[in-house]
Order: sequence, then structure tokens, then C-alpha cells
Amino acid sequence: MAVAADQPALTTTTAATGLPRTPEQLATTIELADLAFKVDPARKWLDADAHLTLRLARPLPALVVDLDRNYTVSAVEVDGRPVRWSNPEGRMRIALESPLPAGARPVLHIRYAGHPHEAKKAPWDGGIVWATAPTGEPWVATAVQGEGCDLLWPCIDHPLAKPERVVQHITVPAPLVAASNGVQTGMEEKDGWRTYHWSARQPATYAIALNIGPYELLQADYASRYGNTIPLRFWYLKGRRAQAEGLFAQFAPMLEFFEERIGPYPFGDEKMGVVETPHLGMEHQTINAYGNDYRKAETGYDWLLQHEFAHEWFGNQLTNTDWDDFWLHEGFATYMQPLYLQWLRGDMEYDAALMKMRSVLMLKHPVVAGHPMLEKDVSDASRGPGNDVYYKGALMLHTLRGLIGEDAFFRSIRELVYGTDAPRPGQFRPRQASTDDFVAIVNRVTGRDYRWFFDAYLRTVQLPALLAERDGGMLRLRWQVEGGRPFPMPVQVRIGRRVVEVPMTGGQGAVAIAADESYTLDPHSKVLRDLPYMAEFQQDQAARARAAAEAAKAATENAAAGNNTATDKR
Repeated sequence: MAVAADQPALTTTTAATGLPRTPEQLATTIELADLAFKVDPARKWLDADAHLTLRLARPLPALVVDLDRNYTVSAVEVDGRPVRWSNPEGRMRIALESPLPAGARPVLHIRYAGHPHEAKKAPWDGGIVWATAPTGEPWVATAVQGEGCDLLWPCIDHPLAKPERVVQHITVPAPLVAASNGVQTGMEEKDGWRTYHWSARQPATYAIALNIGPYELLQADYASRYGNTIPLRFWYLKGRRAQAEGLFAQFAPMLEFFEERIGPYPFGDEKMGVVETPHLGMEHQTINAYGNDYRKAETGYDWLLQHEFAHEWFGNQLTNTDWDDFWLHEGFATYMQPLYLQWLRGDMEYDAALMKMRSVLMLKHPVVAGHPMLEKDVSDASRGPGNDVYYKGALMLHTLRGLIGEDAFFRSIRELVYGTDAPRPGQFRPRQASTDDFVAIVNRVTGRDYRWFFDAYLRTVQLPALLAERDGGMLRLRWQVEGGRPFPMPVQVRIGRRVVEVPMTGGQGAVAIAADESYTLDPHSKVLRDLPYMAEFQQDQAARARAAAEAAKAATENAAAGNNTATDKR
């Protein structure tokens, strides 16, 4: 496979996703993105032709879309007429001969080509992955969550800018297979090339994906508890059928879990699709990327398959309105893993999974900053919450479940995801929501105001600390919360052989205790709170990691010095 020349740097605009939309973009809806891609793995080259049917909410003198400026653009037309355009920083501005009125539905045509930005460490570093399958054929995939859709197609690169429908025509060298979003509507082969046609409704902007390789297909149908039939599809690399069949057997139990606990699979009219990729994974709507190499785990199921599948509900059906609310994707999807273990095997494995999460909390930045954020700023632990959107979000949900009870907890999730507590297939549409939307749902469902709860866990850094002090025949308890925020979180305490529920009104409480009685705070680990011993463990782990890194560095330097000395003697 040919190696492309050093790729030019991305502009700041293209490297980011979630930048504020321009006034023109705020007034524009993409009704249909009709995208033709011809992928040449030998040259690491993409020829693309995009026809965007737009709907304008107000009169506009120009159209604005996002597209990596490193592509060479050969044509830009509006309703078939060439127009003037500029794209200095990756935000393409298309001038109109005369303003278009509100309600207009222009078709924007852009033809472009070039070397797509190459990912060096997908999916954390976004772009296209050019790889070779074990059997020698090209193996290609895209993953662009952190940088956004403009690495691949001319879009409005913001979570709120989902296209209403995307149609793809993906041309690849025969006999390679191209698997993508939605429903396959056809395939034809001509002159050594195959073109696959796909159609998907309302995919998340970053979820539109190319997956190309020597794929074979496992397929079955799943009879849903809601009365519909869901196609199950797994594109795996040829020569791996035995491993693929083992993974494919996990599809149905996972579907059963999610449909029972959360609600109908959101894209049952299209498919539950998974494709084997040369990178770890990504929640590409109805074509989730899987690159975990069929690793076995102590859980007895493939964690990556389950996590990415959770994103069909939390990420694809429900999409955050801004990356500052990224925990709505990752915190919920992460909590689905211990919840699945509890559903499969009971409380011990549920608790063990939560404890493992508790040991890796970072606690450097709040999970929700309260202002618009870029995806990379949220994911980068030096600038944002990093992995806390996963693990702190999940542990907070565990605490919320214990606080408001099973019925209110799962009803709140259903209303967040579907907009109703009684979702039925075909009777709901993809939704977008913020943290405040979820807080409002919880408050309405419970009839109580729980803003104090979400403020303490999402909008502060440190966890609430539960302080206990013996005072004569009483054990006095007090919550200590960053910024002195209110935190009337009830807590259980084991006193001798009995467990007592302490209301903690005003953040304080007390319980009678005899002189010869011991106590355990929160004996069933219901509340996410500060644990000093956990901080000591993390500090020790970090110190040992630094020492090991310094020792490895010193060994490398000594080896290099020894080699230089030997060379000098020769």
C-alpha cells in the first residue's frame, strides 16, 4: 500500500468539533446529505461528491458548511449554478447571487478530492485508518468523533446539526465490501470497482462512517418484545468466522437487556450492525466499530461490544446538545456495563464493577463546566473532566438510582431517551438534550427538586465527604461539600448489627450508638463520596508509575551510552 506524503496540519476550526455555529448555520437544516465516496486504498485517496438539500429558517445571503480545507475542491454549485466560495480555515462560505428566502430548499453541490486526514491513533486521534487485513487485503475505517464530520464530508460540525437523512454511495476496489450506516439499498460492480448504497435517518454527524475490507457477513433476525423484528448484522474479516460467531451470539442477550431495562432499540427498522475495524471502536449509528480482537474478559461478555451498543441509546437516539453535556453519552453508556452484569449475574459483579470504576476517578475538573465546550477540551484531562465523564457519571447514576428509587430512576431515563415513558417502535424520533433537561425530568418524575444532587456531583470537582464523630451516646454525621453547597443526602449506617437510615436534613444527622458498638458508614456503598484511602491508593500508584518510567528512561540512556562507548572503541 502506498504511503501518502506528510499530511498538512488541520486548521484549528477543522481540528475542533462543537464550535459555535455561524448565523447562517443556525438557520440551516440539512434535510438530505447525498454523499458519493470513491476510496482508493492503494493511493490513500478519496474522491467525493456531496449534494446537500438544505432547508432555510430565515432569508440568507450565503451558505456555510464545514469541510477540511486540505481537500482540493473542483466544483461548488447551488441549484446547479456555479457560485463563488472561500474556505480559508475549514469553514466554507458560499456566496449567493441573491438572498434565498425563508423556507427555501437549495441543493448545495460540492465535489472534492484528496488524501483524507489520517488517524495515527484512532479513535482518540480522528481521521481515516489505512490498514491491511491479516489476509493481505486493504482494511479501511473512519473515526472522527473528536475532530468532527468535516474530516469526511461537508457538514455543520455541531451536535445540534444532525442531517435528517444521509444517503451514501461508497465505491471500493472489488471484491472489497463497504459496510455503513442504515439500510443497504443496493450494490453494483463495474470495471473492477464495487459501489455500495446505504441510507440512514438522522445519524449523529460524527457517526457517519466508512468501513471497507474483505468482510464476510453473519446475519439473523431478532424478535423484539415490542413486536417488531430487528435485523442483526456483523461484518467480520474473512478467516475469523469461529471468533465472529462467538461475538455474534452476544448480540441477542444485549438487545434483550437494553430493551427490557431502557426501551425499544431505536433503529430497529434499519439494523443492529457491527463491523470489525482496525481501531478499537466507536458508536457509529447502526454500524458500531468493533476492534477488541475478540478478547475474553472475566465478565463473560465483550465489554467493548456492549459499551458501543449502549451508545445507540445514549449518543445516537439521545444526543447531547453541547459537548459540555458529554456525560449524557459516556456516563450513561458506562453505567450500562455494571447494570448489565447485575442483570446477568447479580449484585456481586455489579458492585465489583463499580468499585473498579471508583479507583480511577481523576477529580481534576467538573464534569459539567456550565458553558459550551469542544469535544477535545472535555476529553483532555488537562483541560476538562477526561475519564470522569465516564466513571464519575456512571457512579453518580448509581447513587441517583438508590436515592430516587427504581421506578423513578428508569422512568426518568426513558423520558430522557424517548420523550415518553411508554415508547413504542416507530413512535419516537432521535432526541437532543442537556444536563438541565435531565435534571428537569428527574424533578418532574419525583415531584422534588434535586438540583442540589446534580450540582454536587457534576458542577464541582471534589466528592462530598461524610464526616462522623462520636458524641456521648450519639454518632453525629455531617456532609462536607465543595463550596459549602447544600447536600441533604440520606445515608445508611451500620450500628452494631442493625442498619439505620439517617435522613441528613440540612446535611447533618445523628443516630444513637452504644459505647461498645462499632459502626460502618454507607455499608452497602450506595453513595458516591470522598474516600481518603482511595486517594492514597491512587497517589501510590502514580508514584510507582513515575518511578518505573524514570527507571526505564535511565536504562535506555545507559544502553545508548554503552553502545556509543563500544562504537568509539572499535
